[in-house]
Amino acid sequence: MMEVTMKWNSQPLEAWRSKFAKGRLINLDGHSTHYLEEGSGKAVILLHGWFHDSQMWSKNITWLAKRFKVYALDLWGFGYSTREPLDHGYPLYASQLLKFMDTLNISSACLIGQSMGAGTAILFSTQHKDRVDKLVLVASGGMPNPPRIMSRIVCLPGVGEFMFKLGGSRRGILRSVFVHDERSIAGGYFEDIMRFHYIKGTNRALLSNLRNNFFDKLLTEIQMLGAMRIPTLIAWGRHDHAIPLEVGKRLHETLKGSRLQVMEESAHCPNYEEPEKFNAIVNEFLLD
Repeated sequence: MMEVTMKWNSQPLEAWRSKFAKGRLINLDGHSTHYLEEGSGKAVILLHGWFHDSQMWSKNITWLAKRFKVYALDLWGFGYSTREPLDHGYPLYASQLLKFMDTLNISSACLIGQSMGAGTAILFSTQHKDRVDKLVLVASGGMPNPPRIMSRIVCLPGVGEFMFKLGGSRRGILRSVFVHDERSIAGGYFEDIMRFHYIKGTNRALLSNLRNNFFDKLLTEIQMLGAMRIPTLIAWGRHDHAIPLEVGKRLHETLKGSRLQVMEESAHCPNYEEPEKFNAIVNEFLLD
C-alpha cells in the first residue's frame, strides 16, 4: 500500500480524508466531526479510546446495526475529525458528543465507550442524565490509575515527538498496551487502525491527550454516576495492562447495580479481540 512509504503525521487532513474516510462529516460549532452511521432503531453511539478512531469498532458496528441505529464518532484530534488546536480532555469530548446529538436530533442514546471514550461517556452521563438510556463501559478510564512508566517517558518534552516519528513505535504500543494476542493485529488491522496517524497534527493530538493527564481523573463523577442508577455494563479484558482488571472491579463496586463482564482472552480492546462474545453480551444488555 502506498501510504506505508510515507511519514507519520505528514498528510493534509482534507486530502487523506478524501481518500480514506468512510463516513459522513458534520460541522459542530466550526469543528468538523467524521462519523460512521449504520442501521435503524434506537440510537447507539460508539466512542473510541486514545490512539484509535471509529475504526476500532469495525467488528461491532454491523452486528449492532441489525437492531439499532449505530453511530461511531471520531473524537476531535482523531480519525478524520478536525486537528485544530483544542484543549483535549473529557470536557471537550463530552461537549462534542452533546453538539453531535443536538445537531442530529438524537434525544437520547445508549453510549458505548472504550477507555477514554468510556470516560467521556461517564462525564456526559453526569451532565446530561436524561440523554443516556444505557451505558457500556469497555476498559473504562476515569478511576484512579497511575500512568505506566512508558506513558510518563513519552510525556517528557521532546521524547514523545521523537518516539512517534519512529516507524516501529506504533506497532509496539499496540502490542504492549492494547492486545493480548499479537495475532489480533495481523492481516490488515494495523494498517486500518493506524491510517489516520498519517494526518498532520495527529502526533500533537496524541501527545496533548497524554500530557493533559486526565484519563484517570473522574472519581467524583463516577461516584455521582453510582447514585444515578443508569443501567451499566462494564466489559474488561482479563489481560489488560493499561488499566488492570482490579480497576474495573473497583469501578463495578462503585457503580451499584452495574454488571461486570470479564473477557478472558483480551487485553485493552475486548470488543476487537473477542468480537463475537462482546457483541452477543452487549446486544443482550441493550435489548434487556
